[in-house]
Parts: sequence; C-alpha cells; structure tokens
Amino acid sequence: MAVLRFALSKVPVGTAKTFIPPALATAGLRHLSENTNLKDVVANLIPKEQARVKEFRSKFGKTKIGEIEVDMLYGGMRGMKSMVWDASVLDADEGIRFRGKSIPECQKLLPHAENGKEPLPEGLFWLLITGEVPTKNQVAAISQEWAQRAELPPHVVTMINNFPSRLHPMSQFSAAVTALNSESKFAKAYHDGAPKSQYWEYIYEDSMDLIGKLPTVAATIYRNLYRDGTSIGAIDTNKDWSANFTSMLGYETPEFTELMRLYLTIHSDHEGGNVSAHTCHLVGSALSDPYLSFAAALNGLAGPLHGLANQEVLLWLTKVSKDLGGEVSDEKLREFVWNTLKGGQVVPGYGHAVLRKTDPRYAVQREFALKHLPNDPMFKLVAQLYKIVPDVLLEQGKAKNPWPNVDAHSGVLLQYYGMTEMNYYTVLFGVSRALGVLAQMVWSRALGLPLERPKSMSTDGLMKLVGAK
Repeated sequence: MAVLRFALSKVPVGTAKTFIPPALATAGLRHLSENTNLKDVVANLIPKEQARVKEFRSKFGKTKIGEIEVDMLYGGMRGMKSMVWDASVLDADEGIRFRGKSIPECQKLLPHAENGKEPLPEGLFWLLITGEVPTKNQVAAISQEWAQRAELPPHVVTMINNFPSRLHPMSQFSAAVTALNSESKFAKAYHDGAPKSQYWEYIYEDSMDLIGKLPTVAATIYRNLYRDGTSIGAIDTNKDWSANFTSMLGYETPEFTELMRLYLTIHSDHEGGNVSAHTCHLVGSALSDPYLSFAAALNGLAGPLHGLANQEVLLWLTKVSKDLGGEVSDEKLREFVWNTLKGGQVVPGYGHAVLRKTDPRYAVQREFALKHLPNDPMFKLVAQLYKIVPDVLLEQGKAKNPWPNVDAHSGVLLQYYGMTEMNYYTVLFGVSRALGVLAQMVWSRALGLPLERPKSMSTDGLMKLVGAK
C-alpha cells in the first residue's frame, strides 16, 4: 500500500500559516493588487458585497424573475431560476464564464507556470473567489499554501490503504473526503458557538485545507489501485498544485502536467445547477462543513449522467475504432453514427442540458491536441466525428444541441499520455470541481444564505392547482 512521505522544501507539511483568529483576520491589509494573502483579500471584499446584495434585495426583493411550468417539475427543473451562484455563469451560446471571463480570456489573463502555456488552477481559484485576476506572486502564494496543507491525518491514510481493490475509485475518494471531516475547523467553531458573521472564515480554512489535501488523497487511491501501492513520494512547495499532483500520480512529463493544468482549470465550475455543484450547495446550506458537503457532491459526480460521461465516450470511441478498424472514410463513419442512433442509443459526448453551441471546454482541449498530438489515431477519430456527428444529429431532428461537450475529448487526451484507467477519470474531475463549489461555499456563508428548502408537490396537487380534470 502507498506510504505517504513528505519531504517539503522550506516549510514542512502541516505547518501552514497559523490560523488567524476571526477578530484579527482583516488586520494589516495591503492593497488588493499586491496582497498575497487570499483570506485578507476576501475579508476586504465581503462587507462591500454584503452591502450591495442588501441594497439590491431591499429594492428588488419582490420582483418576479420568471414563471414555473408543470413540465419543469417533471423535467429536472431545467431552466428554473432558483439559486444564487456567483463563481460562474453558463450561457447557452457563449459557454461558461468564470466571473465574467471566458475560457480563452482565462488562458490569456491567468498566470502560467514557468515555461508553461496553460493557466494555473490556483489563479482560477483566486478569480472565482475574488472576481479579480491574480498576479504571479498571488498565485505562487496559493501554490505554496496548498502544498503546506497537503498532509493527511493517519486515520485517513490507514482507511484508504485498507480499501479493497474492487471498490470504485470514486467511492474511495468520497469516503476519504468524508473521513477528513475530523479536521474541520468549521465543525469545531460551530460546536463552540462561533457567531454567524465568522462562519465564512472557518469555511475558508476548511476549503483551503481540503483543496490542498485532495491531490494527496486522489494520488494515493491511484497508486494503490494501479501502481501496486507504491509511494506517492514527496510534496515540493516550490511546485504548483498540478505539478505536485502529476508527480504524486507518477507522471513526470511536462506535457502531461500542462494538460492537467488545463484539465483542472476547465472542469472547475459550470454554474450552480449541475448535480455536483447543486449538491454541495444544498448540503452546505444545512451548515454541513466543506468535507461533508463536497463528499456529497462527489457522490453526485460519480453518476453516469454527470462525471462518468467521459468514460462512456472513450468506451464508445474504442468500439468505433475496433468495429471499423483503423482509419475510416467519412461515409462509413457517418453510417456507423446513424446505425447507433437507429439502434436507440445516443452518441456519447454530444449535446448538453444548457449549451447550444460547441462547448468551449471541448474547443480548448481540441487546440491542445492539435498542438501536442495531431497524429494520434484516437484524436483523428474525435476530429472526424466533430465534422460528421452534428450534421447527423441535426438531420435526425431530435437533439436541441448537436455539438460536442467537454466529455467528447478529455478521455482521449488522458489515454494518450498513458493514463488508461478509465474508472479513475472522474476522480480527476472531482479534484477540479472542488475549486468552484468551495469558492461559492465561502460566499454562501459570507452572505448568510439560508437553509435551502424548496416546495415539492404531488401529481394530484399539481392537477388540482392547474384545474386539470
């Protein structure tokens, strides 16, 4: 089984910045553009946002923003405006925007690693939680802080090492995150009677701890399942979050690390209505700590209609390649797609509940592949399908969105660099998704958002309400 060893440069794991008492959290603030202490920056932003939301609600709190139709209740609440999520917004035509910035804008504006071209996820987290593009020094401070918080308590290490190999990696991941609840500063503070005005500070501390520990948990699971329990090695506080993660996984090639930076950035958030984000928000509204809330989100992410989709895409691509054999003409591939649809199946990786154009997350992965693996047979197949499938789906006339989503590409990239263990792909998704849901959780507690409790109705009640006979 994997043995956790940490040989930290400069600062030992477990000796992260001393937890600052709430009363001192905002002391000694520097200018936001220079301050490398993210907690200070957030503390300075909160009173302004609280005042802005208070004024907005006082003026427009009773304003109607839409109508609810019967079909929405039976149709997964699609299109129902029902929650506040500031970290990101998903537009049907533009795709995701992180605090107003598109993925190409994030690629351009967010700091990169030395000799790297892809944005660092640490920079995106700073953007998600503050709305500001960070400096290189601010991102470097986050990288080091997450490395300092990476150590796991012994009972969690023992727990992971004792999991049977037949237990799915997502089940192991969720269970380990739940067990980390023993370290929750928020749970302790709530038990000790902390005032509501300070909740966000403890949620922030837990979130930073959890994000720091997630690669350690995920890499230990990977090594146990697929690398004979070999050690994940050492954390280096001079490396960024993604570089430490790929090193712990056992992948040292710079290209794979660059891919992981891109992957962890673009999978981080997709507004609040998707299963994992909404689950974390819902459970967190009960004042469950970030560990419990995020573990619940992971259980939602593990579903085949959410995080397992990229695995299904790769399985289908493998079947296409096997059945048709090597390079194939557009005509034969088009016929195969039609036969798939006529057989009552879907083409995995195409369509989205909200998007009505090609997913920008697909587009940036395609650009990465064109740059780094243009001649890979599986990438060529993906590119060929991109030319064919949308037209077939439009001709069929059933799909509202015939364009590829993020899952149509990610598995091929991971497989190219040697990560062929498809059951593990959703764990990577989970590590990334923490950035968005935990950034939002800090703000949910800072704004005092209450327990989420929508009204449900029975079919008989709905019929009576609308006057059905």
